[in-house]
Amino acid sequence: MTEFSEILTRFFQIGLPFILMLVGLFGLIIPIFPGGVIIWIGALFYGLAVGFTTWGWVFFGIITLLMVACSLVDNVLMGKEALRSGASWWSLFWAATAGVLGTLFVPPFGGLIAAPVGLAVSEWWRHRDWSKALKTTRGLVTGWGWSFLARFGIGIVMMVVWGLWVWSNAA
Repeated sequence: MTEFSEILTRFFQIGLPFILMLVGLFGLIIPIFPGGVIIWIGALFYGLAVGFTTWGWVFFGIITLLMVACSLVDNVLMGKEALRSGASWWSLFWAATAGVLGTLFVPPFGGLIAAPVGLAVSEWWRHRDWSKALKTTRGLVTGWGWSFLARFGIGIVMMVVWGLWVWSNAA
């Protein structure tokens, strides 16, 4: 029975946080899914399960800073590319609203369709020109691609830092 309880303890200390982190990492595909926060929660769970040493606080602090960066990079890159393509702030508001509603009503990928459609419709309404509307929509989609790559990279780095934390506790 002690071998089973050891396995169970290790699962809750390492396995469950790792599963949470994988869910967070692959959740980064969906723009409004807080994948970086889910990875951070996995690290927090690990820290609470094994206890925070001095190095544990350092690793957790680094993971926290990366989580904040992961949360900000999404909005910055998507909005920047759309604005660079000529979108208005008002159109970005409508795109974000459509993205959130799309994700709520057609999870998990409804927002991926609704946000660009919301931006295109808003920009068409603004200019009455589909070519301008589609140009800004391409900017939003390009920004989403760059933000996904940045968030996914940050998520990988968060998991590597967590792995170093686990390794430092095992040593």
